Parts: sequence; C-alpha cells; structure tokens
Amino acid sequence: MTQTEQATAAKEFAERWTERGDEKQEAQSFWIDLLENVLGVATPTNHIEFEKPVKLSHTSFIDAYIARTKVLVEQKGADIDLHKAYKQSDGAVLTPFQQAKRYADEMPNSMRPRWIVACNFTEFLIYDLEVPNGEPQQIFLKDLHKEYYRLQFLVDQKNENIRREEELSFAAGKLVDKLYESLLPQYKGQDEKSLRSLNILCVRIVFCLYAEDAGLFDTRTAFEDYIKGFNLPNVRIGLMNLFKALDTPLEKRDEYDESLKPFPYVNGGLFKDENIEIPNFTQEIVDVIVNDCAPFNWSEISPTIFGAVFESTLNPETRRKGGMHYTSIQNIHKVIDPLFMDELKAEFDAICQSKTARQKTEKLLAFQEKLGSLTFLDPACGSGNFLTETYLSLRRLENEVIKLRYGGQNLMGVFENPVKVRISQFYGIEINDFAVTVAKTALWIAESQMIAETEAIISQNIEFLPLKTGANIVEGNALRLDWATLAEEEGTGFFFADKLNVYKIDGHHGEIEIRSPAAETPDGPPEGKHFKELNVIAKEVEEKELTQKQTVPVVYDYIIGNPPFSGARIMLKESEQKKDIADTFSGVKGAGNLDYVCCWYKKAAEYMRGKKTGAALVSTNSICQGEHVAVLWKLIFGMGIQIDFAYRTFRWYSESSDMAHVHCVIVGFSDRESGQKQKFIFDEGGNRRNVSNINGYLMDLPDVFIESRKQPLCIQSKTMVFGNTPIDNGNLIIEAEELEHFLKKEPIAKKWIYELTGSREFINGLKRYCLWLEGASPSELRKMPEVMRRIDAVKSFRQNSNRDATRKLADTPWLFGEIRQSKTDYLLIPLTSSEKRRYIPIGFVSKKVIATNLVQMLPNATLYDFGVLTSNVSNAWMRAVGGKLKSDYRYTITNVYNNFPWCNPTEEQKNKIEKTAQGILDARASHANDSLADLYDEKVMPADLRAAHRENDKAVMAAYGFSMKMTESECVAELFKLYEKISASPS
Repeated sequence: MTQTEQATAAKEFAERWTERGDEKQEAQSFWIDLLENVLGVATPTNHIEFEKPVKLSHTSFIDAYIARTKVLVEQKGADIDLHKAYKQSDGAVLTPFQQAKRYADEMPNSMRPRWIVACNFTEFLIYDLEVPNGEPQQIFLKDLHKEYYRLQFLVDQKNENIRREEELSFAAGKLVDKLYESLLPQYKGQDEKSLRSLNILCVRIVFCLYAEDAGLFDTRTAFEDYIKGFNLPNVRIGLMNLFKALDTPLEKRDEYDESLKPFPYVNGGLFKDENIEIPNFTQEIVDVIVNDCAPFNWSEISPTIFGAVFESTLNPETRRKGGMHYTSIQNIHKVIDPLFMDELKAEFDAICQSKTARQKTEKLLAFQEKLGSLTFLDPACGSGNFLTETYLSLRRLENEVIKLRYGGQNLMGVFENPVKVRISQFYGIEINDFAVTVAKTALWIAESQMIAETEAIISQNIEFLPLKTGANIVEGNALRLDWATLAEEEGTGFFFADKLNVYKIDGHHGEIEIRSPAAETPDGPPEGKHFKELNVIAKEVEEKELTQKQTVPVVYDYIIGNPPFSGARIMLKESEQKKDIADTFSGVKGAGNLDYVCCWYKKAAEYMRGKKTGAALVSTNSICQGEHVAVLWKLIFGMGIQIDFAYRTFRWYSESSDMAHVHCVIVGFSDRESGQKQKFIFDEGGNRRNVSNINGYLMDLPDVFIESRKQPLCIQSKTMVFGNTPIDNGNLIIEAEELEHFLKKEPIAKKWIYELTGSREFINGLKRYCLWLEGASPSELRKMPEVMRRIDAVKSFRQNSNRDATRKLADTPWLFGEIRQSKTDYLLIPLTSSEKRRYIPIGFVSKKVIATNLVQMLPNATLYDFGVLTSNVSNAWMRAVGGKLKSDYRYTITNVYNNFPWCNPTEEQKNKIEKTAQGILDARASHANDSLADLYDEKVMPADLRAAHRENDKAVMAAYGFSMKMTESECVAELFKLYEKISASPS
C-alpha cells in the first residue's frame, strides 16, 4: 500500500467511524477495521486478542492485546473522556490509562506491554512505558488521514522493508568480516599502512561484487569468473591488473587483453591508488570470494546501513568495541524530515493538485531543478549514512516527479538524462580516512540503485559508469577546517568563476556544472558573455586531461548529522578534544564544562549567520540540561540563531553495545532573520506540537537561562551542602562484609566506626561503614595499629597525587579529605537517580550517618521541606534544568536546588503539605523490608505509597496555585515564569 493509498484508507476509516462508538458492541469491529484496512494486516484476528483475562483481586479482562508489538488497548465508549478519572468497581478512582497500567503491572514480564493505548473511538492516547514520565501522544480520528503513520507501532516497530534491508546489510557485514579475516594473516607487516591497504582492498572487492550483481559489469558473474580464471599464484597480479583497468578509460587500455573487456571504466578515485599493498591469495581467500561472497545478492543491500556496517567491520576502533555502529534509518528521518523532507513532500503534493497539465509540468520541472540545486553538509559524516539516506530520499522524490513527467512514455529523439539530483550536492567532513572511502562508496552504490529505479520508470538505460561526479567528502578535523571552503579532490576538470557562480568544467565530457551560488542568482545559468565563454572553453578541453586541486566556497542549504559525543568529565585534560573545545569556545566562561558535541553547534551557528542555511544535529540530551544551557545556548542565541524544531529526550536505538543507553535530543536551528516562523516540538512519544518559541531547555517558553548559583534563589530556602569526600583510595572505608573481621583485630576502634551512605547505599538499603576519626587524639590513634596501617596508606596515596591540594591533605591522613557533615539530622538527596523513577527517593537521615560526596544534605530540614522537594513539582523542575549522568538524573545544588522557585503557602497549605509528607513516610515505614529502589520502581510501586505521593502532589500543586490537570511541561512552564519573577525582584 502506497502512502497515498494508506492516507485515503485512513480517511475512509475515519468517515466510517465518525459519530459511532459503542464500547461493548463496536470495539472489536473498530480495531479489526483499523488493522486490516488502514495498517494492512491481512488477518487481523490473528494479530490482536480481545477480552484477554488478567488476574487481579477479581477476574478482569484486557479489552485488546497485541502480543507481537506488546500493545495493551484500553477501549472506552465515545462518551468517556480519556483524561478524566472514573470510579472503579473496587472503589479506586482511575483514568483509563491508570486502569490499563494496573492490568499491565499484573502481567508476567514476558507479556508486559511496551505501549498502552487508551481510545474512545474519536481519540487515541498512546503511552510509551519506556518513558515513564513522558506525556502521551494524542491522535484524533478526524486527523487520521494525516497521522496514520503514527499508529505503525501497532503492526511493527520497524518498517518491513527497512527490516529486510537491515538483515541483508548485516549479512553482508558478516561476509565482509569473513573476507577481512581471511586476508589479514597474509599481510606480513600488519602495520598501519598494511591495515589501510587491507581496508581499501576489501572495499574494492565488495564494490566489484556489487557491480556485477547490479549489472554494471557486462555479465552478472564477470568478477567471479575473472577470479576463477587465474591459477592461485596469479590471483594477486590479476587483481592488480583489474584495479588498474577499472581506473583507465577503455581507449587507453591494452586492446588485446580479453580478460578485462567485461569491465568498464569506473573513475571516481576508488581504484586510483596503485600503491596499496595486495598480499598473495590463498585458496581460502578465493573460496570466501567465490563460494561465500559471490552467491550473495549485493545489489539489494541498503547503502545507508551497509556503509556503517562496513566501517564497523573494518575500522580497528569500532572493531575493538564490538557490535554494529550505525544510526538507524528511522532516526535519520527524525533529522531530515522536519528539516526539509516534509516541506519538499508537501510542495510536491501541492504541485500534483495543479489544475492544468501544462501548469503541473512547468511546476514539476522547476521543482526538480530545485531538488538538483540543494546542497548538504554533514560535518561529522562517519560512513556517510546521513548523506546517503538524504540522497536516497531526494532521489525517490525525484523519481516521483520523473514518473509524472515521463512515466508510460517512450522517450523519442536524442536521449537526455532526466536525473537532476547528483551526489556532488553532498559534502562531508570525517576525521577517519577509511570512513571517508566507505562514505563515498556508499553514495556511489546509492546512486547506482536509484538510477536503476529511474531506468524502470522511463524504460531507458542511463549510463552510470564511468562515474562523472562524486560526493565532496574530505578527511580532516571538522573543528579545524573552514566549512565554507572544503577542498575538492584531485580530478579532471577546472574551475571558472564569475560574479555570480562557481562553475566546474569536466575534462572528459565538456559538461558544465554550477557548483555553488556566491550570491542571489537569476533562474538558471547566466546568459551572455561568461556562459558563451564557458561553452567555448568546454569544447576546447573535451579531449584533454586536466588535473588540479581547487578550493570552492559553498553555501549549504542544510547542515545535518550526529557529531561525536564525549562528556566534559571523561575527556582527558590535555586531549585533542579538550583543545578543540578551548579553541572553539575561546574566551567563553564555563566552556570547560561543555561536552565535545557542543563545538559542532557553535561552528554551525558561526557558519549560518546571515545565511538561509538550516541545520539539525543529534546529540546527547545533556546539551539542553543543567549548566550547558546557560553557556552554550545563551552564546548561540546571542549570535542571532533560533531553534526551529526539536525532539525532546528519546532513546537512541543502536546495534552498538556502548550506545545502548544513550538518551538524545535533535535540535533544528537557523538564523533568526531567515529561519522558519512556525516552530514545533516533538515530545518523548514523537507527538508534534506547534509552539511560539523554543528555548535552550527545548521548552515552549521564553529564552530563560538558569545560571549556576552559589546561594539559593529564595530567601526562605535552607542551605544545601555536599556530603563528605574521603580522598583516601578506599582506606578509610570499611565494607559490611569486612566489619566483623576488622573489629576482631581492632576492637577499640568500634567507637570511631560510623555508618556511611552515598546514593547507592541510601537507595538500595546497603550497609557500609567508615573510620570517622574527627576528634581522635594522637594517643588514641597510636593504640590502634590496624587503623594506623590504613592511615599510613592514606598518607602515601595523598602524597603521590598530582594535585597540590591533595598533597596538602597528607598532613591529616586520618580525616576525610573534605568534611561537611551535618551537626543535625538532615534530609538526604541523592546526587544521581535512575531516570525510570517518577520521584527521586529522598529521606531523613541521622546526623550519626556519614554522608559521602555522592549525596547532598539539607540540615534542619522539616516535613514541609521534604514534602515540597519530594513532590512532582520539584521533580519536574529537576528533570527540566538538571543534568544527566549517562541516563540517570543528576540533582545538583548550584543548578537545581539553588534555582528552585519555592512557593509561598498559606499556613493551612503548609500544614497540609506537612501532613501529606508524613503520609509518605508512614507508607514507606509499612514496607520496612523493601529498599527505596524497590518502593520507587514504577512497575511495582506499592499502591499506598503511590496514593500518598498523589496526595502530597495535590497539596504542593495547590500551594503553587497549579491545577492537577496540568501536564509536566505546563508545570515547568509556570515554574520558569516564577523563576523569572523572583530573579527580577530586588533581593
């Protein structure tokens, strides 16, 4: 089913079900109709199960359950408001989602749903349980013809074609790995030069395998037969001759060598380097090529995925890490669709509605010319998957244009290639030389595949080889290059510039190519003197070989990509990355705390100033949290840049093991003067919402910057302090399992042993101890030889430190390095907590329990303080302005607590909060055998504790004047306004 057909089917479905909606009589028919006629499920009754029993306190039934995609459906009648709570048979008051969630919690882990859909025939609310604090996607029946694709998860979480392409590409990757492993032992040196040669050899062999399967060689077994035609000792020489021939025009080859006649001139540089090292071939290598690789159909691989799989297989760095490293096609489209593809598709759809055939033809031609003029840059392109998928998307759209212009016709007269989109429109920067080669090859493969699709439309052959254009992908550090003047590769042709454009004249074919406009240009190439001169020059150089390297200024229409991420804390102080940050953000206060990816945002912003360029980059969500916002986005907004659209935090799914838990954002931005006027935000569920402004926290709010603050914003706030830092290499710490043994050896040390707690110990209920020797006299210390042994070890550790401050602490090795222990009982707030929890577990702790630097303490805290800080209001603030450590929430004093805008409750409201806060503590006490990790796991959180938190949330929301119907985003918006108000008022 095409997209047009599916949209029509969705519209017809909506019309059938408008003003209907009997929960008991029509629910099953509604879902069967949706699955079969809109989502294309052949046998929907095999796909969805109705009235599935679930055991609770009494027998209940799930309205519908889709096992394949782990979807639970809670179906209501058309008269039910999905946003309201209703009284259940057991007295509980629950919304339809909460009712479904209760069912889900009772299901075995193997069946527990990923999605819950609440539906009342006119509205769908879609909850992703992997985002426990996320707001639901909302789809209305009346809009289904425009938003049917958002229900695709009901059928499959991946498009079937994408799944097949992935499977083929991974299978190809395994074959490449086998080829690599068979060739590697034959290289004698196995140094950097040899490994580079090995990588290039693998790329060339795979390209030949692809070329024969794609019909680019004379026969479908040309390369396989060529390899078979040599005795084993001669395979090496044969390959060297073949590679040389593939880089040589036919007229310059040895016309008597029959073995090379099936192979065309390739060009493009892939076979240019004759100095690569090719080892002797063994029978095993030949068998891998002939028996394993050749039977595989290489023409069906996805160049978008395969390029990354290829690099993962052959790049030593990614090879060591294991797993396939690639950006999924779905995630690439989260970048390119809202940036330009959605708009281009809408423009094409509008053209298709043109009233007259002549008008449509003219508009189609202009639209195709537009597609062929766009330029794209990925300044951290890796194996080129963003560029490749963008090229494929443009060419598929262009093929739709060609289908309307030429489909069903036999082209008469002199054949003119109808394709306007070329890979020379694509630019990339990549620091790894091998990835550059892979990226170019992936784009050539993509070009070949799309030409084949065009040929099928026009019933004409289009010459693909020799390659006439190539992607402009250069090797280098993108942060040290001028993006506007990327170097051209050496090749045939030369450049000529007038006041308006830069032109390239191809040395073999005399073709004139407009490379980039230097200013606003009239439609098409300029007529007159310059263009006539170009035509004359082109004829003169038609038969000449001209080689030179030329730097060409480029105005990119779009900048896209997924730049590398390294957190500020994990970069080595003297590393190249730290130097890049220092150079990129020279003179910017706080830049040392920025993550590496921020450099690409700054470079893009500098390039875009005063241009109509649009950009969209993927990065970890840390850049829109915590201290990053006040440093990075305050700077970028000050450069005249605005955020046009954004995907708020979502999970970045990748085959790479080290990317498994990365949480990302996508930020689309442009120059404020020329950028788009309508802005929109995609929430965690992919739900798009038009907004008036997007600030650095990716919220529909004014450009507020929560600066790091040493003192609390509100005068009524108590001072929060860090816990104590041992700086002892573990010598002052006593693990629970060694305590008994230690006291047997040193019984008099008992009075100096205190319980110790950090985030992990507090949340998980773990016991740990320390030597707290504050106040111990020298004579007391000397009576404890085991303690003295540990003190000596601390002294030695500190003396050998590289830090002056640590070496000074060697004078008092019996004490913690930094001591801030509260003199009173205190409220403990963990520094980090799982993002899967709705509430950060906080609690009261005795002053006799020593807090580590992995927690924060609020001395003299009251029930009121606890009630506010454990509420959904405080947690929403933390999620908005706090940072992340990997995927965990990071609650900081300077950013989160000190900037928190406290409410001003009445005495009655304060008493209510204190009462509900005590209710939370009482509920916890009734589950004394469970840790806070157990109690605050959303999947198993006890009902009485959940109810206690709900009552506390109501009390705190009331004190702020907030409605309980407010979403978390709306709550944060009000908190930001309150923050601005308090910040602006005189202290």
